[in-house]
Amino acid sequence: MALSRSARRTSRWLALATAVVSAATLAAGPATASAPPASPGAPGVGDPYFPELGNGGFDALHYDLGVSYDPDSGLLEGRTTIKAKATKNLSAFDLDLQKLRVESVRVNGEKAAFTRSGDEITVTPAAHLRKGQRFSVSVAYAGIPEALGGPIIFGSPYGWMKTKDGVFVACEPNAASTWFPSSDHPGDKATYDIRIDAPKGLTGISNGRLVSSHEKGGRSYSHWRETKPMATYLATATIGKFDVRTGTTPGGTPIYVATDPTLPTGKVDVYGITAEATDYWSKVFGKYPFEETGAIVDDMPQAGFSLEVQSKPVYSAVRDETTIVHELAHQWFGDSVSVKNWQNIWLNEGFASYAQWLWDEHKGTRSAHDAFRKQYAAIPADDAFWKIKVGDPQRDTMFSRAVYKRGAMTLQALRERIGDKAFFKLLPAWTAAHRYGNAETSEFIALAEKISGQELDDLFQTWLYTDTRPALPGK
Repeated sequence: MALSRSARRTSRWLALATAVVSAATLAAGPATASAPPASPGAPGVGDPYFPELGNGGFDALHYDLGVSYDPDSGLLEGRTTIKAKATKNLSAFDLDLQKLRVESVRVNGEKAAFTRSGDEITVTPAAHLRKGQRFSVSVAYAGIPEALGGPIIFGSPYGWMKTKDGVFVACEPNAASTWFPSSDHPGDKATYDIRIDAPKGLTGISNGRLVSSHEKGGRSYSHWRETKPMATYLATATIGKFDVRTGTTPGGTPIYVATDPTLPTGKVDVYGITAEATDYWSKVFGKYPFEETGAIVDDMPQAGFSLEVQSKPVYSAVRDETTIVHELAHQWFGDSVSVKNWQNIWLNEGFASYAQWLWDEHKGTRSAHDAFRKQYAAIPADDAFWKIKVGDPQRDTMFSRAVYKRGAMTLQALRERIGDKAFFKLLPAWTAAHRYGNAETSEFIALAEKISGQELDDLFQTWLYTDTRPALPGK
């Protein structure tokens, strides 16, 4: 006799559940007489491109995710426990969750009331939360996650995407909340434990280091831990059949590369390039920011992109060398140093695209100077490319080619203005100044001016915020 869905869920939670901080140590008390009265947190952080992403009134500190997936039906059953700190006296707060059904919510171990409006879950704890108080919220949920679409990611679907043997999970910019409740904005980073339960024979892969894995009762279990702060969109729970190779880079960084065995290997040595690029970028950009490097290479032809998943970029096929070095550069520019708001996306994509030119320079195939001029000459002055103001490209064009290429041009124009000595001092200084944090364009300009001793507003205004083709440097 087959177990009922509720019974199956109960047994899986026994394997997935983690210890919850006791309600006694986290229990909320009444606000003091002089403190402001408790009120609900905001439903979003007010990002100009995604106003309702993220949530006000608390700071997420740690996510403990347990996800159980059935590839045949597409059903995801999950339990997420978020440890957080209240940033005001809270009577209620919101979480982001798209489509999936919420079955129960607990705050500090106590049952909490909740309501739903679209993708916003409003949680009302039994007792108000004081400003500065640490608390936990646990959500049990289930459903069939739906990939997102539209113009943002080159017209490609993104998020939780079914494959022939599992799921490919790549969530930039707003799809993490399609598979777990969260404060889904890069401004609210946290550490993670991610536990994946899938059918026996499949491998569940996530961020950070593998804590444990085993098979039992026809199921495969894996527990991953990311100890460095991570934006929600960089989390993954990719599941499938993989050939796994582990080791260390020549520089000593642990490496984990998983490749779908059905894909042709071609001439791309994903493991070797990942190891080499991780070590080289560590010299150029500063110490590698995470505990492990690697790659997840899956057969996902519907996804027309790869993504800089923290510690292990995901590739929707066996990509070329230049894509690998691009995604690994993001470990510094985008993952460790994340944007404060999505309008600053050139700080991710422009830098990673410029890294591709630096890689060619490193390999002796072409200088960044020549790459810049070749790219510039190939795009006529009346091309729509130049109409995008890459310092604020707008939501539906935030991943346009201009953000990548004109962003890279901006950096080469900067390099030619301030010289190599200042420029290559600036890059690691930037990643060190905002390591594991968030930053915006004005802060990069200020640091570039401090290190170079030059006034640079005109350069950045011209290359980032005009809608015409700038003149080449030196002309």
